[in-house]
Amino acid sequence: MTEDTLAALLERRADDDRPGLLFEDLSWTWREVVGRCRSHARRLAGARHVGVLCDNLPDLVFLIGAAALGGPVVVALNPTRSAAELRRDAAATDVDLLLWEAPYEHLARALPLPSLRLTELTETAGLPETAGLPEQAGFAGKAGFAETAGFPQTAGGDGGGARAAAAEELVMLIFTSGTSGAPRAVRITQRKIAVPGANLAAMLTPADVVYCSMPLFHSGAVMAALAPAVASGATLALRRRFSASGLLRDVRRHGCTYLHYVGKALSYVLATPPRPDDADNPLRIAFGNEGSATAIRRFGERFGCHVIDAFGSTETALSVTPDPSGPSGALGRLPEGIEIRNPATGERCAPAIIVDGRPSNSDEAIGELVNVRGVGLFEGYYNDPAADAERVRQGAYWSGDLAYADPQGFVFFAGRGTERLRVDGENLAVAPIESALREFPGVVEAAVYPVPDAAAGDQVMAALVMDRPFDPGAFAAFTESLGAKAVPRYIRICGELPQTASHKVVKRVLAGQAWRTSDPVWFRPGSAFTRLTGEDIDVIEEEFARHGRTHLLES
Repeated sequence: MTEDTLAALLERRADDDRPGLLFEDLSWTWREVVGRCRSHARRLAGARHVGVLCDNLPDLVFLIGAAALGGPVVVALNPTRSAAELRRDAAATDVDLLLWEAPYEHLARALPLPSLRLTELTETAGLPETAGLPEQAGFAGKAGFAETAGFPQTAGGDGGGARAAAAEELVMLIFTSGTSGAPRAVRITQRKIAVPGANLAAMLTPADVVYCSMPLFHSGAVMAALAPAVASGATLALRRRFSASGLLRDVRRHGCTYLHYVGKALSYVLATPPRPDDADNPLRIAFGNEGSATAIRRFGERFGCHVIDAFGSTETALSVTPDPSGPSGALGRLPEGIEIRNPATGERCAPAIIVDGRPSNSDEAIGELVNVRGVGLFEGYYNDPAADAERVRQGAYWSGDLAYADPQGFVFFAGRGTERLRVDGENLAVAPIESALREFPGVVEAAVYPVPDAAAGDQVMAALVMDRPFDPGAFAAFTESLGAKAVPRYIRICGELPQTASHKVVKRVLAGQAWRTSDPVWFRPGSAFTRLTGEDIDVIEEEFARHGRTHLLES
């Protein structure tokens, strides 16, 4: 068994009596963690794909380890989705047993599957294998789960010793975040977890404590928190759900030296009231992705740690390594074999001419990030050849992510493929505009997205979360440097942005609502911003009718 498998990394911890897992007031050594993983694998022997509906709980860690050690594949179901959506997700991923925990019983009961509360699985952990699963799972439970369910016996872990796991063996199915469309189930193999885990473990020692508050039903927490802890022997401190106000308290309580974040989490922590002793904590490294340049800088300064924001995705087909010598907002240098190509022609894009921090030649500079050398660690979507074909074309992986690079090769994220705006015949990228708006005093978070123009193309709309009243005059003065086409036509002031459970903004919801919202909206009919009224909306939508574009207002 090579160490490019999660199974191998776990077996290295099997005799390790140092702290392995912390959760609230509970703790386990690594030896105990591996023992629980083996026990779960035995108890679930015969199941093929086990769907899980729960927050971050120790049993979810044990189930992932069980899958690596021969138990059933873990299908990480997203509990923020509706019952109807979860039924589709479970059917698409061949789930044959559902494990759940409060407060998601109502969702579990709505799915037509045998189900079991996670605590009941834990309660059977010390029983002999012939005890099987409790009858509440929907099986007889006396002769063993595999026999009563009619499934063949699996390798399921023999209670000790290493199992010969293959690198391409399936461990999990994790759905993409669904920010730009329906979530897709990505195949998460032994290698796909072990390789990033081993790479990040180079920053850790067994004395470190890894803080995991991002949900384990998304890939970031599995690959950038759980896996490096296992690979390095560091302790994993697990939080049930992310809490901006609770983060620093947890870091101090558990002695956390490394934390993982995704999306807007840093911004929400920064929105908590600052204290003069915020930097008095053990944190050394905050590692994640999709943090804004402003949030990265402010978080590091406030909490006295080094923030590493790396570019990647659930598919793990390409990545960009941060380069601290690069300009503000850069993801890093464009790696060898990763190119920015025009998605329509397939040609390489020209370098961006940067003016005031933004590309002045967006039409020719912005394109899709493509791995021209292959697919990296991407092992396909589960039973979705059409999705595979969309991403992999002529041996190259097309990410769907837009970017541009300056003449020195530093690459900047420009948005998802669905986030390109076309204003007055010019293509604009949302990410540079968002980055600029986050610098306006009082902005906690910003999202920029296209809404239709009455005559042709798009207009720029921004949703802002503020920590103080919005000042339209100051905002108009602040945005003068953006360039006429990049200044938002509409500003929506929100209490919060619609997000996935991993703190990624769901912009299609904002775009669909446009200015039809109960939130206050300001618009710019000329050079100044004014509060949008019902009469203004009537005038705007009459203009759409005159141009025969009313259909674009249908959400």
